[in-house]
Amino acid sequence: MLRTGDEPLHARSPLRLRLGLALWGLAWAVAGTVAFANVGRPGWATACAVIAAVAFFDVGCVLRRLRQGPHYQPGRDVPPYEPVRGGATGARHGNGGSGWRYRRRAR
Repeated sequence: MLRTGDEPLHARSPLRLRLGLALWGLAWAVAGTVAFANVGRPGWATACAVIAAVAFFDVGCVLRRLRQGPHYQPGRDVPPYEPVRGGATGARHGNGGSGWRYRRRAR
């Protein structure tokens, strides 16, 4: 994929989606912990409790990021890196019509 230098202007973080999925997973993990504990399966209840703890930690991280608000993004005149020049050949080059070959690094 060719980079144009304006990716920070269009980048969007799916934090609200991640929050919803983490809450959904937290709810199911807590329900699984309670259900397996009632049935008498301590191993599965422990596994669900660990998943619930991870989901709870993820909810906390996402809420912290949401409270931080938007971060600085450079303007159109300040690219975050040197734009690609000379086409989209990347690390490969044409080999006389016989296909593509990767360049080897000089050692």
